[in-house]
Amino acid sequence: QVQMMESGGGLVQAGGSLRLSCTASGLTFDDYAMGWFRQAPGKEREEVACIDFSGSTTYYAESVRGRFTIARDNVKNTLYLEMNSLKRDDTAMYYCAADRAWRFRLLVPADYKYWGQGTLVTVSS
Repeated sequence: QVQMMESGGGLVQAGGSLRLSCTASGLTFDDYAMGWFRQAPGKEREEVACIDFSGSTTYYAESVRGRFTIARDNVKNTLYLEMNSLKRDDTAMYYCAADRAWRFRLLVPADYKYWGQGTLVTVSS
């Protein structure tokens, strides 16, 4: 049974930083490409970053490039999202996702097989 659990969300002031983590179990972690999605109230879920099996290739949405960093530790079965210079527009529920296919681009939710439950990030002014 695959389980994925995000942590690290919370309330932060604009300009601040947070580090999200996603720990996976029940799968061979380095067989899976990983992504971070977010969904703000009233908006569609969008992928903000993805990473390949080894962690050597990453892609970012334009809205977060240069501020967010995705990384993975295949020994700890954990995915990370380092978020700096946070803006109010970054307020959303953040989800990690896993899939066996690596497509060399940002994806839509239907492209991922496994999901975490989400962690809420709230950025205040």
